[in-house]
Amino acid sequence: MSPDPAATTVAPMTNSRDPERAFRLNSRPLIVGGVLMGLGGVLGLAGVVVSGSCLAAAVRDWASRQEVPPTELARHHWERAKASAAAGATAWRNGTQGHATLS
Repeated sequence: MSPDPAATTVAPMTNSRDPERAFRLNSRPLIVGGVLMGLGGVLGLAGVVVSGSCLAAAVRDWASRQEVPPTELARHHWERAKASAAAGATAWRNGTQGHATLS
């Protein structure tokens, strides 16, 4: 059932400046929190730089100790992949010519 419209009372809107009902914000903890987040971001960025430089040095050391340089190894694998793709394309175009067929 719906309520009786005559029994419903609506309070008028007021532009009250009552200090007990106003929204109060203590800005000091908000500022401290912002400063701490900024410091955390700077520390995090410093950690990324230190870790990244350590990782880059380790990769350079690993690459210098390889028998075959990584660039030459990549070139070799690229040539093999191109040859495989060309062989696959030729087989696709020519079909199964020359192979025994099932009876």
